[in-house]
Amino acid sequence: MQSLRGGSIVSFDGVWVSYSGSDRPAIRDVTLEVREGELVLITGPNGAGKTTLLETSLGLLKPFIGEVRLLGVKTSSRKVVAARKYCSYVPQDFIKPPFEAYTAMHVILLGFAPYKSAFEGINGQDIERVERIAELLDIESLLDKPIGILSGGQQQRVMIARALARKPKLALFDEPFSSLDRESRMIVSTSLRRYVDEENATVVVVSHDVSPIVDLADTTVKMKDGRIEEVTHG
Repeated sequence: MQSLRGGSIVSFDGVWVSYSGSDRPAIRDVTLEVREGELVLITGPNGAGKTTLLETSLGLLKPFIGEVRLLGVKTSSRKVVAARKYCSYVPQDFIKPPFEAYTAMHVILLGFAPYKSAFEGINGQDIERVERIAELLDIESLLDKPIGILSGGQQQRVMIARALARKPKLALFDEPFSSLDRESRMIVSTSLRRYVDEENATVVVVSHDVSPIVDLADTTVKMKDGRIEEVTHG
């Protein structure tokens, strides 16, 4: 595995976060640094705080104690909105309804929207990028199909392709293997590893099933009851 090689992408310093209306912290006293060029696996049982960690990384949740920085920007600052444009996030709830008419290609291309001006359209470079990512994830045959008719596993790979096609500096995936069979899990895992290496980007994967990716990760973070129990490198 590669060593840590870049600057800080996300940093937590003594962070406590609660959801609105809850008196029980979802994450407690978390201190963690995620660096450029890393593939990071976050694992632990249900309720460990894994999804909260992702949402807090993006500034979607704000700490009531401690500080979080995203790409060097405090998530308590309004500037975090601009920093977020360099990130991709695929949550667990990704399934599109059967009547969704957009093709898989259209869905992936919509991921470019934050980088385009109001009157700037899709260009040939964007199409080539989508086709390359689709080949990487073995979904070329799905690009012309309406996403609503695809299986859960196929939709999951389309949403992963959308996240990577934007060339984010940071890509966050919440349970990306949940709807995938064994072969697809390996395809996705190796694709994420290649993306990190080729783009010198950072990918953070939350998964209770570590088997597809643990051997490819640079860092593994184990959580329980909102706390980090262990951080393993290499």
